[in-house]
Amino acid sequence: MIASDAFYLTRASELVSFAAKLALPTMYPFREFSQPGGLVSYGTNRLNNYRLAGVYTSRILKGAKPADLPVMQPTVFELVINVRTAKALGLAIPDQLLALADEVIE
Repeated sequence: MIASDAFYLTRASELVSFAAKLALPTMYPFREFSQPGGLVSYGTNRLNNYRLAGVYTSRILKGAKPADLPVMQPTVFELVINVRTAKALGLAIPDQLLALADEVIE
């Protein structure tokens, strides 16, 4: 499992290729890892998080006190499965899990 960290996100392709070279089934925090070949990612929708940050910024610029704003936690999470990578690793992904996925990369 790769942690959610900006350092790792900037090296997504390197981490994915390293895991593939070692034939390690790896889970990632964002879809940006599954798209270039990562096996599975489950995490927040980063674009939605950026949108929420914009809402906060707008409220502050309109005069709201930051201390008075409610704490908002992510509510949108995505499960992305790369079936091509699973086949390369010799793994079978159950149909029930594929049905739950937000995106299946073939």
